[in-house]
Amino acid sequence: MAEARRERISGVDTAWLRMDMPTNLMVIVGVLMFEGRLEPARVKRTLERRFLAYRRFRQKAVQDPTGAWWEDDDDFDIDSHVHQVALPGKAGKAELQAYVSDLASTPLDATKPLWQFHLVDNFDGGSALVMRIHHCYADGIALVQVMLSMTEKSARASLALPAQRFDAGDRGDAAFWEQVLKPVAGAIEGATRVGRNLLDQGRELAANPGAAQEVLEGATRKGMDFAGELAKLALMGSDSPTRFKGRLGARKRVAWAEPLPLDEVKVMGKALGCSINDVLLAMATGALREYLSSRGDPVDGLGIRAIVPVNLRPEGQARELGNRFGLVFLDLPIGTEDPLQRLREVRAHMQALKGSFQPLIVLGLLHAVGYGPRILQEQITGLLSQNASAVMTNVPGPQHPVWFAGRRIEELNFWVPQSGGIGMGVSILSYDGRIQFGLIADAGLVPDPDRIVGRFRDEFDKLMWLTLMSPWEGEADAAPARGRAPRKPRAARPAQAAGEPAAAVVPKRFRNL
Repeated sequence: MAEARRERISGVDTAWLRMDMPTNLMVIVGVLMFEGRLEPARVKRTLERRFLAYRRFRQKAVQDPTGAWWEDDDDFDIDSHVHQVALPGKAGKAELQAYVSDLASTPLDATKPLWQFHLVDNFDGGSALVMRIHHCYADGIALVQVMLSMTEKSARASLALPAQRFDAGDRGDAAFWEQVLKPVAGAIEGATRVGRNLLDQGRELAANPGAAQEVLEGATRKGMDFAGELAKLALMGSDSPTRFKGRLGARKRVAWAEPLPLDEVKVMGKALGCSINDVLLAMATGALREYLSSRGDPVDGLGIRAIVPVNLRPEGQARELGNRFGLVFLDLPIGTEDPLQRLREVRAHMQALKGSFQPLIVLGLLHAVGYGPRILQEQITGLLSQNASAVMTNVPGPQHPVWFAGRRIEELNFWVPQSGGIGMGVSILSYDGRIQFGLIADAGLVPDPDRIVGRFRDEFDKLMWLTLMSPWEGEADAAPARGRAPRKPRAARPAQAAGEPAAAVVPKRFRNL
């Protein structure tokens, strides 16, 4: 086979390719819902002009004894990847969730490029488009850009998409490591050697986790204080035993919540001195607590961990394919009943992770084990996945409406895959001024994920009411008593009557209550 038609898959992408298991498929699933009916011919034309403008999506992922390779599919046929279906019954949300759950439990055809689009042409008076793309092609940040490349800001423009051609993939391992390590590893000689070093260290870690303090000594002497961070990962210990952890099956269930207004979440974060991400993660923690409590499970004093992806993609490379993210382990204070205290604890845990080398270490390990034996990768993946109960990811989408194939996208949802023994994923996506929550779970562990996502609105309302009822005087940095919200700085607060919350920070739907 000609050299130009075959290229080695990067170490990180190989790791995600080999992470596929019958009980956890490494496939990113998304659903786009439209206000009207999509025409199949227009959908195919849009995919041909813009999705297939990325040459990578015409390539198969092939594995042989020498490694993993991108290989052109000489028999490529778009009809093998685009399917038209009709939902049974009322063709509403419940039927679409059941259909997406089936797809999320079904492997992709490994003899073809690992992606599919499923056009549901009778959903709720309009259409839905379900996309499935294997994680080895790209991460969520890159796939949002792929999606945006297929859309326009008007119906007319979305029908007149000129054909384009994008770079197939990434800039190569060496160039990436040189860029991502530059801010923290100026003292390291030869950034391309880091992968080989981490491979040796990964073997030692897998064979003897207790020796983690000695791992990465060479890198530490050169200026990177990785050893302590790697020791934390190795010595973290298994996550708390709850119904969220257990033996996995092949069946998955998906659900999504009604969207929340993004401006209200921003108001909440501003009023409480927290980031939007802090608020959203605290809401998710509260929803998980309420679910466990409703099932009669003990929650007092309980803490579980979530794996949170961290984008490491250098500036200006959002449109390039490939996986460029690391992972951190976030403690979720399930056992804290007070929503405001729970938010403060989530914020404190997130603050403690800022500046951590955890994301870079995990990315480096995946990069290294992707080039090593599969058994080593399975050991590292197992070690990481036993330390958490869920994956939680937050991906920013376009903050204006977009059109695809002549129809406006009304709602977007996606579901993040889980690796190893992790049985639950929470996905957060912002689009057109709204926040979307999606959840995927192992059907044997959480057979009713809709009961979790249905609690997100309640958790937000609890935080909003407690914020409105809390005192507004005092300094933002003062340590608040339990049950009281963090204060806003006086200098940042709009003019207001003494002791009253400013109307500018009260969402409209609460002002007349």
